[in-house]
Amino acid sequence: MYFSFSDKSSLLLIFFFHGLVFSALLFKKGLATENPSDHWLGAFCLLSVFYIAPFMLGYAGWYGRLPYREILFYFPFQQLLLLPPVLYFYFQRLFDKSFVFQAKDFLHFLPALAYNLYALGIWLADQWLLEEVYFYANGQDKDFDAWYQISGFLSMVFYLVLSLMLYRKYTFLTFNSLSFAEDMTFVWAKRFLWAFMALVAIRLLFFVLNPEWDAFGRKFWYYLSFSFLFYYITISGYLNSVRSKTSFSDWKGNKVEPSPASPKLEAEPKSENEPWPDLEIWKDKVEDLVLAQRMYENPALTIADLAEKLGTHSKRVSQVINQGFGMNFNDFVNHYRVKALIGKFEQGEYTLVTFLGLALACGFNSKSTFNRAFKRETGVSPKEFIQKRFQK
Repeated sequence: MYFSFSDKSSLLLIFFFHGLVFSALLFKKGLATENPSDHWLGAFCLLSVFYIAPFMLGYAGWYGRLPYREILFYFPFQQLLLLPPVLYFYFQRLFDKSFVFQAKDFLHFLPALAYNLYALGIWLADQWLLEEVYFYANGQDKDFDAWYQISGFLSMVFYLVLSLMLYRKYTFLTFNSLSFAEDMTFVWAKRFLWAFMALVAIRLLFFVLNPEWDAFGRKFWYYLSFSFLFYYITISGYLNSVRSKTSFSDWKGNKVEPSPASPKLEAEPKSENEPWPDLEIWKDKVEDLVLAQRMYENPALTIADLAEKLGTHSKRVSQVINQGFGMNFNDFVNHYRVKALIGKFEQGEYTLVTFLGLALACGFNSKSTFNRAFKRETGVSPKEFIQKRFQK
């Protein structure tokens, strides 16, 4: 088997081989942990490997030799209409723990299916039905036709926008449902989105600089850049397989039956901004509950916990906090944690226990979250607060 190990083919071969390995590892990990997001990321990694394959093999001389070239021409390596929705559904499953792939979701894959049927039809016609090669008479790989490359680029832009909207929704719901939201915003997932945007940007750049997508000599730097980006996305996802604690479906009608001691509320609000005449009454009830039972001390407190105590649904409690206090749930709980911490400072406990120890006792679960929340609430760091208030 002839393979020319040039600088270009060898560099892409490294990413090709590692991509195959990590794709297998992600599928294996997904089966072991029963985490579907790993399967989606594994599929993205595998498709990325196929994406760079034609150029790796082209630099290795396979496109100029028989029988390799006939196989390579007819095999649709570059799944430009499949890569973007696969990455999008990875984000969907990553951010929404309640997400289940449904029949309607197959609509996202119809364009890719149509292209693969088109590629299959060309192969059958040229190799079996016609007496001569017709569709590939010009010797140009159909994967690099301008219409297909442009369609793939537009697909990437479309799914990038959907992914950004998904992350925005995830962030909004997380900060309105978890008291530890800052630990669940997936900093590395945000970097994924930056990498996704970079993929779109470099494709646009090379569209402008060199629209001839089958020109092997002038596309190396694009495919090398793509290889680095997909490798980064894959490795980061493999090492940071965190499961979301946010369920989008909880905000579509999650309701808890009221207990005998809890008053009954009106129907579930249609939106967070729907006016509510009893807002002041329920502001007091929510605040009294949080303070009387010191619920803020629970580092894993969720808005569902409050909803259960009040005998209502999460969306209604969120409405009370958003409209009544002008805060999201995460900031609301941290507000009382900071107040409790200041109370401990006033009692002189900072001379006996570290700042972090006191913060943990008040419900914070990390030093960074505690410092950010304290400075947002008071305008100064805990150390500066002590110096100004108690060490004059």
